[in-house]
Amino acid sequence: MKFTLELDSRAIQDIQEAIDYYDEQLIGLGEKFESYLNKYIKTLAKNPFYQIRYDNIRCLPMKKYPFMIHFTVDEQINTVYIHSIINTSRDPKGYWVK
Repeated sequence: MKFTLELDSRAIQDIQEAIDYYDEQLIGLGEKFESYLNKYIKTLAKNPFYQIRYDNIRCLPMKKYPFMIHFTVDEQINTVYIHSIINTSRDPKGYWVK
């Protein structure tokens, strides 16, 4: 069964910030990051049942980059909601605002 993916505006902002950061380090590195991230996102469309870390938030860590995809799954409508792409090297305080 395939799941529909929906990216929250915060996740889109996280992705753009990461791309911009990596491009500042080396031109083209942001594109490599985005391509690598897209493989992980496509994986969620096939199988989103990764470990629940807190409340109902699931996390998928990336191997090459210090980022973790935070998402929820609605099994009734086969949808994965990607809430954020968090840099695990940054201080998480204040990141999640209720």
